[in-house]
Amino acid sequence: MRIKSQRDFCSGVLFSAFGVAFAWGATTYNVGTGARMGPGYFPLIVGILIAFMGVLITFKALTVETDDGEPVGRIAWKPLLFIIGANLVFGILLGGLPSIGLPSMGLIVAIYALTFIASLAGDSFGWKGVTLLATVLALGSYLAFVVALKLQFQVWPTFIAG
Repeated sequence: MRIKSQRDFCSGVLFSAFGVAFAWGATTYNVGTGARMGPGYFPLIVGILIAFMGVLITFKALTVETDDGEPVGRIAWKPLLFIIGANLVFGILLGGLPSIGLPSMGLIVAIYALTFIASLAGDSFGWKGVTLLATVLALGSYLAFVVALKLQFQVWPTFIAG
């Protein structure tokens, strides 16, 4: 059997692998039943659905003819590094890094940093648009997590909030 779309084949295999790994990891929790779901039930179902979607994509890559075989292109390193870096910085700023003496900067600062760093992954960067997006995300996160869900975590840096 010949691969007719390399891009779909690779993405299908990756989806299947991640779905199986996710579902397998979920089995370490109590799954429960449909009527009394345990903490592992939803992750198990999501993992199975992701793996099934990967199988469908892989099947499509083997059956649907394409013009040039849709080769896998180069890895886009800049977006990959900026997006992963933005998430790492978000986690560090939100929780702090006590091993080097960096205190928690809180939710608002972490969201602004995440938004500004992640926006550098694209080809165009505009201060006004990114600032507006960061403000909307910070306000929405504050309202959702602190006001609505009443989660207890630091919103502002210690030197501001006290």
